[in-house]
Amino acid sequence: MNALTSLYRNTTCAAAAALICVLSSMAFVESTAVVPGTQPEFIRIAHVSAPSWFGKPEPAVLVD
Repeated sequence: MNALTSLYRNTTCAAAAALICVLSSMAFVESTAVVPGTQPEFIRIAHVSAPSWFGKPEPAVLVD
């Protein structure tokens, strides 16, 4: 029974690792398939025109 449990655990781990590799490979291929800036506009998920939550936008400045 212990050998069967070990085999099941190893098979499950190998399948999960293969799935992670396939998904990350697909994401890489999809992200590098088109030259940046040439994708159609409908792919854009969100568009924020200007920050409007806290008033006027100001550049970030670090002060000592």
